[in-house]
Amino acid sequence: MDSYSLISVADLPVPFRSAFHFRYFNSLQSECFPGCFLSDVNMVISAPTGSGKTVLFELCILRLLSRFLSQDGKFHHLKGTLKTIYIAPSKALVQEKLRDWNMKFNSWGVNSLEMTGDNESYNLKNVHDADIILTTPEKFDAVTRHGIRDGGLSFFSDIALVLIDEVHLLNDPRGAALEAIVSRIKMLSRRSDMKSSPLANVRLLAVSATIPNIEDLAEWLLVPPKGIKRFGEEMRPVKLVTKVFGYAPAKNDFLFERRLQSFIFDILMQHSRGKSALVFCSTRKGAQEAAQHLSQIAVSLGPSNPFIKSKLQQEKLKEASLSCSDKQMQSCILAGVGYHNGGLCMKDRNLIEGLFLKGDLQILCTTNTLAHGINLPAHTVIIKSTQYFNKEKGLYLEYERSMVLQMCGRAGRPPFDDTGTVIIMTRKETVHLYENLLNGCEMVESQLLSCAMEHLNAEIVQLTVSDISLAIEWLKCSYLYVRIKKNPENYGLKRGIPCERLEKHMREICVQKVNELAEYGMIWTDEDAFLLKPLEPGKLMTKFYLKFGTMKVIVTAPGSCSLEDVLRVVCSSEEIAWIQLRRNEKKLLNDINSDKEGRLRFHVLGENGKRKKRIQSREEKLYVLANDCLTGDPSIRDLSLNQDTNSLCSNGCRIARCLKECFIYKKSYKGAVNSTLLAKCLHQRLWDDSPYLLKQLPGIGMVTAKALLSAGICSFRTMEEADPRKIEILTGRKYPFGNHIKESLLSLPPKLEMQIEEAECKVQGKSKITIKLSRILRVTSSSKRHYADMIVGSEEDNMILFHEKIRAEEFSSPYVVTVLVACLQYGKVTVKADLIFDEYVGLDVHEKHVVSRDIYPIKKAARADETTSTAYSLPKEIYIKEDDNDDSMSSYASKKETQGPGNNSKSSSMPSFDLLDDEETDIYLADPGETEPKAKTEEMIFDHIRKKSKNFPTLVTSKEAMDCSYEPLILRSTTTGTPKSQFKIDAGDFYENDDLIIVDPTPPAASPKFFWDEQCFNTSISRSFNKIMESKKLTSPINGHGALPLESGLDSGTRQDDRRKSYEETPGSHKEVTFLGFKSVFSFL
Repeated sequence: MDSYSLISVADLPVPFRSAFHFRYFNSLQSECFPGCFLSDVNMVISAPTGSGKTVLFELCILRLLSRFLSQDGKFHHLKGTLKTIYIAPSKALVQEKLRDWNMKFNSWGVNSLEMTGDNESYNLKNVHDADIILTTPEKFDAVTRHGIRDGGLSFFSDIALVLIDEVHLLNDPRGAALEAIVSRIKMLSRRSDMKSSPLANVRLLAVSATIPNIEDLAEWLLVPPKGIKRFGEEMRPVKLVTKVFGYAPAKNDFLFERRLQSFIFDILMQHSRGKSALVFCSTRKGAQEAAQHLSQIAVSLGPSNPFIKSKLQQEKLKEASLSCSDKQMQSCILAGVGYHNGGLCMKDRNLIEGLFLKGDLQILCTTNTLAHGINLPAHTVIIKSTQYFNKEKGLYLEYERSMVLQMCGRAGRPPFDDTGTVIIMTRKETVHLYENLLNGCEMVESQLLSCAMEHLNAEIVQLTVSDISLAIEWLKCSYLYVRIKKNPENYGLKRGIPCERLEKHMREICVQKVNELAEYGMIWTDEDAFLLKPLEPGKLMTKFYLKFGTMKVIVTAPGSCSLEDVLRVVCSSEEIAWIQLRRNEKKLLNDINSDKEGRLRFHVLGENGKRKKRIQSREEKLYVLANDCLTGDPSIRDLSLNQDTNSLCSNGCRIARCLKECFIYKKSYKGAVNSTLLAKCLHQRLWDDSPYLLKQLPGIGMVTAKALLSAGICSFRTMEEADPRKIEILTGRKYPFGNHIKESLLSLPPKLEMQIEEAECKVQGKSKITIKLSRILRVTSSSKRHYADMIVGSEEDNMILFHEKIRAEEFSSPYVVTVLVACLQYGKVTVKADLIFDEYVGLDVHEKHVVSRDIYPIKKAARADETTSTAYSLPKEIYIKEDDNDDSMSSYASKKETQGPGNNSKSSSMPSFDLLDDEETDIYLADPGETEPKAKTEEMIFDHIRKKSKNFPTLVTSKEAMDCSYEPLILRSTTTGTPKSQFKIDAGDFYENDDLIIVDPTPPAASPKFFWDEQCFNTSISRSFNKIMESKKLTSPINGHGALPLESGLDSGTRQDDRRKSYEETPGSHKEVTFLGFKSVFSFL
């Protein structure tokens, strides 16, 4: 565009003119002005770095704010009703834009909010009131993953404008998050309930460096042809000369970067022409060492120092060096060289920036964060190595493309220079990558396919995708869908594949991902695999930002995981799968695992259960590193292994927290407690029994902790009791160090104590346990909140009975929790209560209480012919059946009815089941072998039954607690007229007049004195026999059958077929009865 066509700032409405401090927009801005400010079309703009693209964002914001202009031109703003989302690849870039836009828009009442990992202070109200939200892709993805479930996504309906800076970030591994959130916004904008909201007509604007496939981005962002703007190097205000130099690799990345320092001086002499230069280094220490190296060379040249041009400059540098507080910086400044990083104090940082901008400091070595921060342009930019050290992964990685372009954008200082120079120093094998990048020849591809599972699960969790058709639609909203049609080979397909086959392949991808998520319980699907709903494991996977492979291990982990098992799960996770076992590390790891000093808590064991002599896998390496680190005094001093340990602890803490939530969801007590412990142990890098727990206090390092340990001060309690002066003597520190250490104890959570007591419980088969939590008064000086998990569980069945998150400073003390414990299957139940703090190790409270039943003597049961008052009802598992064809039992019943209470006559046709009265005293059950054979009476038979039943195992009393093989026991007597009746159990063929013996394992609920113990079965049998005689008059045939189930709606025929048992007579007159899966032999004499 010619100069006479430049658009004036005066063309803007009067209230908006103050946003710009220049009179005319440049050529690029004027070309885009009609699309940005005079229309609402989506746009994608490709232009070189430094060409003024930020102004385009501001014009779009002003276009949105123009809706608040009245007809008379006045600005009446409504807070938070129309939102702008600005997405940038780095926090530094977000913070730079935040400063600029606060200065421009705050006076109009427009609120800007930073939403990054550095700013966690915002709340839901801040989000709703904000007009401009500035964020990174990962942070916005994480924040909006949970919004719909808790109402936090209501601000989505107010989004009217989305600004994407450096959209070529899609080509980096981090690009998947950007792709996911843009697809999410597109999906939500199509929802029917959003039709009347600003989101329905959301506007998308993306800018990038020079890229060849801008049309693909336009297709993804729904940009019309008039919204596509492509600009070349001619739009750069200063012409840029770029050079890429390749060097042979060194033994490792660290040595390679140090070796490049020896080439920097020669490059500066050849290309900077005595003008200012920025040297970008990957680390703070690297920037400092590079500056010191250059200053030493310059000083050695004496008066020929190329970085000092005049005596005036030298005098200014001397004066500046005196005011600098960093001693190493002082010597560098005198040579005309400086360094700039986040470790400098604000005073020194401002001093260095001022000297460089004025030209007094010619060379500035800095970290890559300066590329996104303060605008310090230079004639020459040198990128020393294209790799940086990633703290999370603990290794060197290539710079993101957006970062390289951002650093290159610092070259050239309009209006001081008409040209700029960029020198990239890299390995020989990566030279072509950066040449293509600088020339704008690198295609932007999608990175979504490799992590589609995680992002699809996130959409299902936040209810954006509720069925398989919406899942396919979500995939079609992605940039992956655009690029797989253009370049299928990059995504594992053959070139030239028909379009129909591509569509089918995309559907197959979606269905496959959904099936895998459902297989591992992340989501629920209906029978047709159409409807999709999130389940708790899927929600946890989204919440903790975990990979699907890691989550599969977590959901399949047994609930009884020990601390060692949980640590193994962490070491096998995909988040740290990039850590490899190097050959030169094996000897050191082997020595640590041998543990001759007994330092480690756990060891890598072989198949024989002994410690392995050779570490052979990365999981074993990580396991050894974790155990060595958690001792509190690691023996590893190797830099590379320390970096691996850092990554293990940071990622492992997050994985362990997810394990904890998963076990709590499954009510698994042991797994939940051990995961909670490991999470904070990894955070503090200390086991809970480490002798170096005091390292958690500020001011206490390894040396001080060892000195205190030598005097027996190794816990917070012993530190409280210690004298401050004694602490100073032991540590060799001066006054008032001891006072400061004692004061630091005030920042700890208040002391808590926990008591477990057993209270009286009227519920049959239950015990009431009360857990009382009390706070011991302690003066705390910190306003920091201390949270703790209170977990109550039973040890035998590994079940969580109670869980709550509490704040140690705020709960009402004493805090009492009551739980009911079933003491059924076991003779005793161990109840454990744990109070585990989130942050500090060594302050947890653990208590336990054993619940056991008292053994009561067996009482004689009341006789069957006497009326007893009881509220006990037969359990629903029992059927009462009568025989229709045999009337012998009815005649027997008639005989019984005619007998008075004092009548001692006995029936000769079959044994009687009359029991003894409760009022009588305890009976002595004699061994039949001690007496001579004599006539068999009913008392003798049942005395023998009672004695044998003492040896029965403890039985469960509820259907839910029983084994799946549980069946009710039904005894039927077949009266054949013989003196000795043949007994057998046959649940499939009953008749109305059959007499029944129903052995009921459930104790009578009406008896408060009854306790279920090792002898309770005797009492149960006695009461059950007695009860049958009373229940006979309650039975009646139904529909011509004798079956009368006590549980309505139950198919008696099915029950009879499924629950068929037999009681056969064996030689020697021994009867074997199968009772609830247990066998006992009754000897009928």
